[in-house]
Amino acid sequence: MEILIISLLLVIAAEATYLVAVNTKKSVNKKAGRPIFVDTSVLIDGRIIAVAQSGFIASDTLFIPRSVIGELQYLADNADAEKRSRARHGLDIVSELQKMPDIKVEIFQDGSKAEEGVDERLLKLAKQYSGAVCTIDYNLNKVAQVENIPVINVNDLAMSLRMAYLPGEKILLELTQKGQDGHQAVGHLTDGTMVVVERANKLIGQTVEIEFIRSLQTAAGKMMFAKLVEHNNKKPERTFVRKERSAPQLFKETITQPELEPQPAPATYHSDRNDQRLVRQANEPRKASYKGRQGSSRTPDQYKQPSSKKPRTSSQNEADLIQMLNNQE
Repeated sequence: MEILIISLLLVIAAEATYLVAVNTKKSVNKKAGRPIFVDTSVLIDGRIIAVAQSGFIASDTLFIPRSVIGELQYLADNADAEKRSRARHGLDIVSELQKMPDIKVEIFQDGSKAEEGVDERLLKLAKQYSGAVCTIDYNLNKVAQVENIPVINVNDLAMSLRMAYLPGEKILLELTQKGQDGHQAVGHLTDGTMVVVERANKLIGQTVEIEFIRSLQTAAGKMMFAKLVEHNNKKPERTFVRKERSAPQLFKETITQPELEPQPAPATYHSDRNDQRLVRQANEPRKASYKGRQGSSRTPDQYKQPSSKKPRTSSQNEADLIQMLNNQE
């Protein structure tokens, strides 16, 4: 009896699970357009807001799996500061998407944690409900393409909306008509973008090389401005520089005479001792004398120190004279 009751309960649980799965699938299929399952990388990036506001996905329904929100919550709680701030930004993006009146956003209840991984869960849901995956993850993009799952890549959308030519690039362009100003000429790119070329009104009907200067994006479309590329085909003029001749240099022979060494004066003999002393003093080189006072020939030491000699008396002079006369005899 107990076995019968347990078997009946298992059958009822299986039927209930089947009915819930069928009803969920029907509710997803009843939504207008195809279901788009949003990846964690798109929510952290944030550019999905601009795509949704432009109206490109207005007919589709954005399904944000509960496992994706659980991954954002895990990163916001346990990661480092940079990843934590980015994860919180992703949660704010989810709130902003839900507040948009023209966008259909649903939280898909698939469990708060994906055991096989969030990427595998997204691929499985996209296959099961015939939907697409919205991601900017390069590896997930490649795997989805291999399994023939449609992918909405925000990076590919940005590249397709990028300008075909950037400022500084050069191309050949045919000028077809005049511009708004008198000096302007107008040409068109292959995608229909109008290019206004400055100072080219005389070259209408010709194909010229231009360089893009700037671009202008408006609600009516985009328009680019360019200028002509100047080619320096002129040959450089040859300049002749006249060199002035220098005057001939005159060399004069200079005769160098040998320097004569100073010869000593011839010695003269004088019988008188006083005359010999005078001649000796005249031949000797004079020493610089210090003139402390006017008319004084004392040296600095003699000038500073007073003389210690006493004046001679008349008797001493007479004695010296008598001794000199005796020596002469």
